[in-house]
Amino acid sequence: MVKSVERKNIWKMRGLMFRLSASCCDDSQASMQQVHQCIEHDHEPLAQAQALVTNELEKFQDHLARCTIQCNYKAKDSTGAGRKELPVKRQQDSRVSECVDDHRHLIPTMTKKMKESLSSIGK
Repeated sequence: MVKSVERKNIWKMRGLMFRLSASCCDDSQASMQQVHQCIEHDHEPLAQAQALVTNELEKFQDHLARCTIQCNYKAKDSTGAGRKELPVKRQQDSRVSECVDDHRHLIPTMTKKMKESLSSIGK
């Protein structure tokens, strides 16, 4: 998923950024400061795109981590006097698997949202 977004969206933006930045250097009338400002301006869409992807992935990881932590707490809470550790561990593993499955199903929606957001950057 990440490789697909990288190849189809980020690489195109990176190529455009380099071409535009190179054209900034072609202006023989521009001062050094103007050239730097031009290059920085051309880099902004790529920086926004990379930040967007990073933020979405961090949110996804955070949600998954919170879900697994909640599973761990539930398993610990269900450990009562006389409960054996192995059944509790199995219950915990089952709940964590459910978290992973639930979040795995969110990946296509997250990918679509990222691609839509990326397509609007720099336009």
